[in-house]
Amino acid sequence: EVQLVESGGGLVQAGGSLRLSCAASGFTFADYAIGWFRQAPGKEREGVSCISISDDTYTDGDTHYMGSVKGRFTISSDNAKNTVYLQMNSLQPEDTAVYYCAADTSGYECSYLLGDSAHFGSWGQGTQVTVSS
Repeated sequence: EVQLVESGGGLVQAGGSLRLSCAASGFTFADYAIGWFRQAPGKEREGVSCISISDDTYTDGDTHYMGSVKGRFTISSDNAKNTVYLQMNSLQPEDTAVYYCAADTSGYECSYLLGDSAHFGSWGQGTQVTVSS
């Protein structure tokens, strides 16, 4: 059974930084992707970033970002720890949301997967990020 556990959320002032972690377990497939999504009150869930984990060195580490976070957020993975990180810098009040990590084992590219949360079959419980102005 796939399990995902997020951590690292909190309250930060505008311009500050946070690093979210997503600890994954229960994977039995060689190729999967981890996506970060967020959902603000009254808004739909949106994709933030995605990273591919693969034995294929060509696709391993492939990343994709939503436009508004490019240059501010960085996704990375520590495969030995089965953990994916989302480093968030220059945070703004509009980044306030519950952040979720999710896993997909279809092998599709992140640029495709991040466009629809329905592609991801397993989800964590979420972690709150609040950015004050």
